[in-house]
Amino acid sequence: MARYMSQHSLACLTRQGADELARRMHGGKEIIARRVLVNMQEGKRLVEFETPSRDELESWLASQKFHFD
Repeated sequence: MARYMSQHSLACLTRQGADELARRMHGGKEIIARRVLVNMQEGKRLVEFETPSRDELESWLASQKFHFD
């Protein structure tokens, strides 16, 4: 499987909200989140995914309502 990186804006989330989003990302079956790095000061999250294709990753992110850059 290929590995992809995505960057997400956190907006005004609390630490608890960011933790909940990380748990949701780790809950994927076909899309596997290997690492989730969060910078609360800048409001950014960087995620490393293992997935069959970029299209599947983007579809999964959209279905889970995760905004990504």
